[in-house]
Amino acid sequence: MPFVNVKLVEGVYSEAEKQEVIKKITDVMASIEGEKLRPYTWVVVEEVKSGQWGAGGNPVTTDLLKALRTD
Repeated sequence: MPFVNVKLVEGVYSEAEKQEVIKKITDVMASIEGEKLRPYTWVVVEEVKSGQWGAGGNPVTTDLLKALRTD
């Protein structure tokens, strides 16, 4: 049973976008493992508080990620 854990900085993605992440990751796993495992593919989205995540020695914040998004 595939289990995929996705961590995102809180407040960056809408509920609809998080649902899209779940669907697309499930699609990818089913394309690799086979359609029979689709119902058993677990995708969990967890949000990390703004500033509690770091990259390159710097905190990653909601504001920073929103500014970087290319909607």
